[in-house]
Amino acid sequence: MTKVKKLDELNIEIFADGAEKASMIALAKDPLIKGFTTNPTLMRKAGVTDYAGFAKEILAEIKDKPISFEVFSDDFDEMERQARLIASWAENIYVKIPITNTKKEPSYNLIKKLSQDGIKLNVTAIFSITQVKNTKKALNADVPAIISVFAGRIADTGTDPIPLMKEAKALVVGNPNFKLLWASPRELLNIYHAEEAGSDIITVTEDVLKKAENIGLDHEEFSLQTVKMFYDDGQKVGYMLYE
Repeated sequence: MTKVKKLDELNIEIFADGAEKASMIALAKDPLIKGFTTNPTLMRKAGVTDYAGFAKEILAEIKDKPISFEVFSDDFDEMERQARLIASWAENIYVKIPITNTKKEPSYNLIKKLSQDGIKLNVTAIFSITQVKNTKKALNADVPAIISVFAGRIADTGTDPIPLMKEAKALVVGNPNFKLLWASPRELLNIYHAEEAGSDIITVTEDVLKKAENIGLDHEEFSLQTVKMFYDDGQKVGYMLYE
């Protein structure tokens, strides 16, 4: 079996994706984790009801790694107000701006305005090369920004995202301030896919990160572990069959 590189041997930066406070603080101590991303859906799932309170608690603990917090309005003026407020909380914040609102109105004017004012952005929910091109055009080349392409969700449509991500990387590679992010991975292998495509960052949930312990595991040994799991679970339940 070909030797598989450990995650710390890869070039790609791994960001933890989630909104569980205890988990985020624990992962911040892991040198493998280079940053964090959140969104309103993850925050709701984690039971967060006080947006600013949660964010400030996290920022009080994590001061040396980038963290992305997302606006949650559908109105561009209100998005701008929220973005400026969020950006004021700490230097390590990237403000997540969705590529459009729910009316499919593009966010490029807002992206340009905020980026020109020196606000670090994470432009999110990107699914097409056209969106990547227009985002790059809107961003201030002198201000750090993350361009988040939802490769995992693209894969959910039956489309291989790797060619798209390679094309996206070719568009942003000339500016060191811009980083291409592979978003919404579904399995550990996606980290290697993202590395292959030249992505700078991948966001990974804790569930996927836990699978890193399997890297390099002998496949027949893994087979045995799987058989034992099935057997043990059957015994725990006490399944029995009678004529």
